[in-house]
Amino acid sequence: MNVKKRNWAGYIACICGLLYALPHFWWGLGFSFGFPGDFAKVPDELLSRVIGYWFMGAMAVLAALFSLSFVYKWGDKLPRRLKIIPAWIGCIGLSAWGFSYFVLKFQFAIGRVVSAPSFVEQDASPMAAWGYVWYALFLGWGISLGFAAFFEHRKGE
Repeated sequence: MNVKKRNWAGYIACICGLLYALPHFWWGLGFSFGFPGDFAKVPDELLSRVIGYWFMGAMAVLAALFSLSFVYKWGDKLPRRLKIIPAWIGCIGLSAWGFSYFVLKFQFAIGRVVSAPSFVEQDASPMAAWGYVWYALFLGWGISLGFAAFFEHRKGE
């Protein structure tokens, strides 16, 4: 298989991972830009910040590096199953998570569902529009991981 055809998917998945990680780090530093809700109402306890921002950001960076294993020669040293299986799991999980957000928003738009009482204020916030950005990122990340796994599988045939 042509190497260039498999590179783009790994690169896109890497970029998506980094785009997910970066805001988590700045949110961990207290900058609210791009937060999909009321940043002032987020619990201000150390454990919540460490797990919600720093840990999730670090995991996304590791996932971005993992995505590069589909692109660079050092990735060929890893067992193929160790690359393909987590990529398919990520593809299914991230794609379903991202797609379900848009299905839910569509359901809201046509009046099929309403916000739960505990989420009405959050869903009405102008910052909720950032959800479209982040969930589109999940969808793109999942799809690109799927393509990376598919191309990796085809390479071995």
